[in-house]
Amino acid sequence: MSTGDDLLHEARSRLDAAMQSRGLWPEEDSAWVRGAMAAFPRHRFAPDVVWEWDGRRWVAVDREREPGRWAALVYPEPQDSTVTQITDGLPTSSLSCMQVVADMLDSLMLKPGQSVVELGTGSGWNAALLAHRAGSEGRVVSVETDANLAHAAAERLEAAGARVEVSTGDGTAGIAGLEPVDRLVATYAVETVPGAWIEQVRPGGRLVFPWGRLGHFALTVAEDGKSATGWLQGLALFMGDRHAASAATSPAPAPGGEEAADDQEMFEDLTGGHLLFALRVSHPGIVVSVEGSGAQARVRLREETLGRSALVERADGGLVTVSGESQELWAALRTGYRLWCERGRPEQWDFGMTVSPAGQTVWVHDPGRPYTG
Repeated sequence: MSTGDDLLHEARSRLDAAMQSRGLWPEEDSAWVRGAMAAFPRHRFAPDVVWEWDGRRWVAVDREREPGRWAALVYPEPQDSTVTQITDGLPTSSLSCMQVVADMLDSLMLKPGQSVVELGTGSGWNAALLAHRAGSEGRVVSVETDANLAHAAAERLEAAGARVEVSTGDGTAGIAGLEPVDRLVATYAVETVPGAWIEQVRPGGRLVFPWGRLGHFALTVAEDGKSATGWLQGLALFMGDRHAASAATSPAPAPGGEEAADDQEMFEDLTGGHLLFALRVSHPGIVVSVEGSGAQARVRLREETLGRSALVERADGGLVTVSGESQELWAALRTGYRLWCERGRPEQWDFGMTVSPAGQTVWVHDPGRPYTG
């Protein structure tokens, strides 16, 4: 029978190989990421109890009682995260999926000797990776809103030999009294980028953050130190800012006739990521998720503000049917679909963002083309 260490080794090797075979390890200037993850493996920052969804609820998995199952959850598929905290029945902290962590570190372009602020310490794993890259001449400062998580992360980081300054606080406001740093990275999603984040980074510096729980942006701070602009870097689901309210939306009345005839084409386009992100921009209050692929694909819609939801799937003959609490959600997305088509069906990588004292703008191709109807 395999020992716990053997099971961990097998799980680590399996995940590393999956990253390699799918071309997910950053190369060239960010080849350091793979070495950092080898030096600071995920399991050293995972609690002894992690959580698994059994189809109805989140179930605790204890490392001592079920070492194999625990190892598999800590080292899952590249696109899967490890839930490390449940509050009131919902996940509130996790070890982010390997693919996204690698991609965000690549986007950050951190160099040895630089200073970096991390917002959302969580388990401490990402902070350790940052410290590995920054080196002895660099500085890593991390802030966590949950005092218990911050304390546990600080202990793990110290035990691992990672030089990170951990404090408890609300990362939305940045870190008071800290001079501008070279880089800033957030591990939780925001709808609106706080101006304090821009001011926390020196001109020419870079900040990377998840936006709207769907993708992450990388912005470069302008010479004025108050504005920043950059591009979408990748798609993934993220936990949101605990202090922020959900975005609202006002679904339009459900149209019929010729408008309904577009449903099949819209459904097909949703199975790719490009329209999915465009709808995130045009209808931020409707969470759209795609399950499966091909003829078995289904689209789930949820309006967070009012709690309404709908399920969209193909019926016999390829017709698209909508069931659930609100068909209006699908009807509202038709306007977003038309906008996407009118703007030339842009890919997700065509989207960028500018944040300035005047506000936040998401644009397509260049900052002078805001993505609006």
